[in-house]
Amino acid sequence: MNPRPTRRTFLKHSAAAVAAACVPRALSAAAPATSFSFVLLGDLHYDALAHHDMAWVEKEKPNDISQIKNYSRITAEITPRLLATVRETIAELNRTPATRVAFVLQAGDLVEGLCGSEELAVRQNTEALAAIRDAQLGAPLLFTKGNHDITGPGAVAAFASVFHPFLAGQARAIAPGGEAVAGANFSVEVGGAQVVFFDAYEAAKSLAWLEAIAARRTAEHLFVAVHPPVVPYGARSTWHVFASERDRARREKFLALLGEQRALVLGGHIHRYNTLSRAAGRGRFAQFALSSVLSTPGPKPKDILDGATAYTSDQISVEPNFSPANAAERRAVYEAERAHVRDFTYADLPGYAVVTVAGPRVTATMFAGTTREPWRTVDLAALARG
Repeated sequence: MNPRPTRRTFLKHSAAAVAAACVPRALSAAAPATSFSFVLLGDLHYDALAHHDMAWVEKEKPNDISQIKNYSRITAEITPRLLATVRETIAELNRTPATRVAFVLQAGDLVEGLCGSEELAVRQNTEALAAIRDAQLGAPLLFTKGNHDITGPGAVAAFASVFHPFLAGQARAIAPGGEAVAGANFSVEVGGAQVVFFDAYEAAKSLAWLEAIAARRTAEHLFVAVHPPVVPYGARSTWHVFASERDRARREKFLALLGEQRALVLGGHIHRYNTLSRAAGRGRFAQFALSSVLSTPGPKPKDILDGATAYTSDQISVEPNFSPANAAERRAVYEAERAHVRDFTYADLPGYAVVTVAGPRVTATMFAGTTREPWRTVDLAALARG
């Protein structure tokens, strides 16, 4: 288990310059990364009861009514406190040039969706962005597409009409001469690092796009922001990208590409904390996932699993009541996957993270809930190098 850092040691280590480390042979001429940070948020599910045609929800999605009520409460009571903490964290990091915050990255499911009409979906999306602006975070916000962001009548159109222009403007603020944003697949380059936003809900098209991005990569670090896990973890082991049998070939190509690129994958979807390292192709990649859905401002970590030896089919027991009918199928996923996992951590702990790039080193520090005290730090670049 990694030692629990203090805030002082977190800032000191984040700012430190680190000696050169190995990069994939194909990237030996890559532009070296400079020092900067970004704040990472997981699922938020921004919501309000007024965003929903409740008659439609009761007819089409009755099992989601309690979820909508809970997310609406969290949005009103706790999310503003989380965003205030992010603002304070950014202000503190910006006092040190080596940890200046380039952007905030949100890992999908920015909104709850399930509105019932395009008009209501547009309202939900618009109000979510207004809340972000009102929070005055002090850095641009970028996010990847989550399943809830496009769920319900009119949600796909609302994502395009409200979120695409917003993302385009935020990307221009980060990298004025960079790639134009026209959809959910886009990338930005900051300080020798390339951050790719992968649309998991147009996954076949996204894979071809990512292959082209990788072929012309020049940055030292490649981050891939994708909402569902690439490597499954926890109880919901069938919820990852390219999970179906018909997508097996695409999954193998995707994994190999990430491994060869020593990619740093950032995601959400499972509403749990996770880090791991997976061997694939001619290399390996790192995965870091989290949730920012907070039922309470100060949650305590639960169900902690540590080390590659904990990556077994028994991890489905962390949610014993989840879908018992397909437990055997979910266990089988891990029996096939476990031979490739080299490092693994899991916890039920929502909050936010700070990712710091310092030359060849990339660290991610997890914070519980709305607190400012670090819980755990992991070196993502080391996980990807092996």
